[in-house]
Amino acid sequence: MKAVWIREFGPVESLQIEEVADPVPGPGEVLIDVQATAANFVDLLVVTGKYQFLPPRPFAPGKLPAGIVLGVGEGVANVKPGDRVLTLAEQGGYAQKALAQASACFPIPDSLSFVDAASMALAYDTAWFALCDRGRAKAGDTVLVLGATGAVGLAAVQLAKAYGLKVIAGVSSAAKADLVTSAGAHAWIDLSRGDPRESIREQVYALTDGQGADIVLDPLGGDFFDGAVRAVAWCGRLVVIGFAAGRIPTLKMNYVLLKNIEVSGVQVSDYRKRTPDKMAHCMAEIFRLYGEGQLKPSPTQTYALESVVEALGALQNRQATARLVLLPNGEPQGR
Repeated sequence: MKAVWIREFGPVESLQIEEVADPVPGPGEVLIDVQATAANFVDLLVVTGKYQFLPPRPFAPGKLPAGIVLGVGEGVANVKPGDRVLTLAEQGGYAQKALAQASACFPIPDSLSFVDAASMALAYDTAWFALCDRGRAKAGDTVLVLGATGAVGLAAVQLAKAYGLKVIAGVSSAAKADLVTSAGAHAWIDLSRGDPRESIREQVYALTDGQGADIVLDPLGGDFFDGAVRAVAWCGRLVVIGFAAGRIPTLKMNYVLLKNIEVSGVQVSDYRKRTPDKMAHCMAEIFRLYGEGQLKPSPTQTYALESVVEALGALQNRQATARLVLLPNGEPQGR
């Protein structure tokens, strides 16, 4: 099979496609014909060797590929050859075939294409755990979603709207307001307006009668975190998702004390490893809400496996205007 094969970590431009042996499913494993795998920011960290969890080399990167079951190992009963599945595999998606634990394979609804299933993967489960588990969201809460036009941000906006929250979306410019309002945001703030440390709180307070947001989801970090923590309501929750702005922020704990607020983080891969039952519930909820028409996958742009450098380069240079998805076997079979 063809695969993006990592023998040494290095820049995106150094990625190579090799012909390697097909993987063989062991006990409890499933072999899939990979139809679609999203390109994610975390993949940039993996291929350059900067991620906190790095597989032994050599390996094919690519998390959560979607595809068709080709074969199963001993003891597998929940899926069979021919099934369409989304996997929660931590690696292997940048290849024509990939292995996954059978327990981490979820049937894709007939109405959902492989490309859309792959594009929703990682973004929607990250957003769900940030909002529902770490943020303990309930109907009527107000949630501020920073970086709301990113994959996780848009997923969080849709999920929060579906669960009955009031959604305030943080966008990098007023030009992006239509995107978040069409995804379900009730209001938006402009993250480019002045010093984020002051302007985020000012804008959120203006929209909440001076109360602040019950939940803040922050995938940005940097100066935006400094402003976000000041926009949290009394007894509110701030959930750290990432540091896309570059700087890993620090926090003066007296502010946490004085406002009785909670600051937590979400590392979604740990949920996949440690709490598979919770992850199964998360995926069931995502597919349920999709089936009810409350979630709409983001627009996608597809790439052949041979164009992996171009795809990750667009992600790295922040030139992507859609969710980027690799098609290791060409156009997907069926949907």
